[in-house]
Amino acid sequence: MNIAYRFRIYPTDEQKILLGKTFGCCRFLYNQMLNDKIQEYKKTKKMLKNTPAMYKKEYPFLKEVDSLALANVQLHLEKAYKNFFRDPKTGFPRFKSKHHSQNSYTTNVVNGNILLEGNRIRLPKLKWISMKKHREPAENCRLKSVTVSMEPSGKYFASLLYEGYSCENQAADKDYSNAKILGIDYAMQGMAVFSEEIEHEKAGFFRKNEKRLAREQRKLSRCVKGSHNYVRQKKKVARCHEKIRSQRRDYLHKLSRRITDQYDIVAIEDIDMKAMSQCLYFGKSVQDNGYGMFRNMLDYKLSWKGKELVKIDRFFPSSKKCSKCGKIKKELKLSERVYRCTCGNEMDRDRNAAINIREEARRMLTA
Repeated sequence: MNIAYRFRIYPTDEQKILLGKTFGCCRFLYNQMLNDKIQEYKKTKKMLKNTPAMYKKEYPFLKEVDSLALANVQLHLEKAYKNFFRDPKTGFPRFKSKHHSQNSYTTNVVNGNILLEGNRIRLPKLKWISMKKHREPAENCRLKSVTVSMEPSGKYFASLLYEGYSCENQAADKDYSNAKILGIDYAMQGMAVFSEEIEHEKAGFFRKNEKRLAREQRKLSRCVKGSHNYVRQKKKVARCHEKIRSQRRDYLHKLSRRITDQYDIVAIEDIDMKAMSQCLYFGKSVQDNGYGMFRNMLDYKLSWKGKELVKIDRFFPSSKKCSKCGKIKKELKLSERVYRCTCGNEMDRDRNAAINIREEARRMLTA
């Protein structure tokens, strides 16, 4: 399977100029190709098969940047079309904005055009760039492509995609009745509740930094748009968002790694996080917890270890069912945070649900 490593790079001023040109050319070419496809379909009702080479005569500045970066623009546009035809809910491909779209481009390894040497990397048209290589890539893997991106805060990163990563052949214990299974139930406070005691700090990094972010945004609103102070303050706001995002990602990575090392199977509810964020005015809290990102991390880290992630049906009554006697309550209000059963069971509502999820996963695996 493929595995990617993200390292920070430190380009010189000349390299920053060329990177900016590459970002702009990729964005321009994407919009131009998309517009031509739309116009051709309106006229002939047929799909236009256009390539980057068709635009280099009319727009000579496209020759200044990496040709493989432009070739990947075509692949990304075709993938966007395929995703739309396969599932219209994903939406029709949209034009990229200079101010709101992510500045990035992808180049492929061809005939040794990309090299790694110590703490630097050589990229097409850019030559050698200093890089913070905080970890070594997996052995016996082949470098496939590199994606260069620039954050709104002004930091540059290179994502190295390797193929041929081998997973560990330590599949979960076939005797599922004795396997170590962890049940996880989503919680608005603290991101998740586990069927067993696991030490972890409460999530909600946006809430912790909300006052500081609001202060910086107020300063930005008072600046004249386009002025030097506006650009400088805009980077401060971007750094606040970047810090929150980095704190959340670091916390989720460490927690998912600890769970993956300790348990053979992890059971979660297959809930729709997007729908949950759009109801009951919980949008900010749902997005701040990063539970969807946490599930994705668990999924690929467990697969690396040869372990398993089990998804329980979202309509399974995990909250209404008693984890001791199995009785199901007909009504359970959202405001009732303590589960009380006629059998005498009295415990936290989310912990009760996590235990039910764990036992349901055990039943599914042993069936």
